[in-house]
Amino acid sequence: MEPIKNRYEFVILFDVENGNPNGDPDAGNMPRIDPETGYGLVTDVCLKRKIRNYVETAKEGESGYRIYVKDGVPLNRSDVEACKAVGVDENKLKEAKKKDENLDKKLRDFMCSNFFDIRTFGAVMTTFVKGALNCGQVRGPVQLGFARSIDPILPQEVTITRVAITTEADAEKKGTEMGRKYIVPYGLYRAEGYISANLARKTTGFSEDDLALLWQAILNMFELDRSAARGNMAVRELIVFKHDSELGNAPAYKLFDLVKVARKDGVTAPRAYSDYTVTLDEAHLPDGVTVTRMG
Repeated sequence: MEPIKNRYEFVILFDVENGNPNGDPDAGNMPRIDPETGYGLVTDVCLKRKIRNYVETAKEGESGYRIYVKDGVPLNRSDVEACKAVGVDENKLKEAKKKDENLDKKLRDFMCSNFFDIRTFGAVMTTFVKGALNCGQVRGPVQLGFARSIDPILPQEVTITRVAITTEADAEKKGTEMGRKYIVPYGLYRAEGYISANLARKTTGFSEDDLALLWQAILNMFELDRSAARGNMAVRELIVFKHDSELGNAPAYKLFDLVKVARKDGVTAPRAYSDYTVTLDEAHLPDGVTVTRMG
């Protein structure tokens, strides 16, 4: 498949209702927050995890759509597989690279062709198995920033009662136990992303089919990721800017500035997506750039 030929930028708008979109392990798993401003945060790693999980489910068993970074699968296992595929002993990889100057490219190409998330996000594929097991480092064409809430959030700590007692000794003394969970009553978040056709062509081979799958995964990344802790989460809109060239026709910030999200007049405590207005200033869209709204 041919790599993509156009640069893209995109904006994701997603919301959470009575849930924790991304807990901070350094703060008792409370929702991530900017302490200076009170705005909520969701890391790029969190969003990529959901995209990976969707692709793994939607393309289960299909060649070329495996996931490199996944639960329960050591990275070494996939790295060793790459070495075997190109016919080298993983324990003698360093020596083999001295003999074959194209070995790094062969390993990289194998990983990119077999693993969707490497083709998309890139990866650092350096581990140690009886010496350096190095399948290279790949900078992926698709990059995401942190998501930030449109308004400051106010996380709430909710006390809950559970009837499941942990130990026999405790069961003799009580019939219930108390617990706590953090929620955000409502938050609308905005994330911004970038897709480089230049890196797709030179490095990973990220294709038009991969791009279509990425949009599908973003729009549905919360649909297969339900849990009581996360409450109700949904991608409300995906706004995609497409350049008519590989290197682009306008700076990314100018495109992002065209998308405005604001509370409606009279709304003091947003509790629904309908409390916001999303506007896209298409009149000032730069030449050579088109925009599509999905969701």
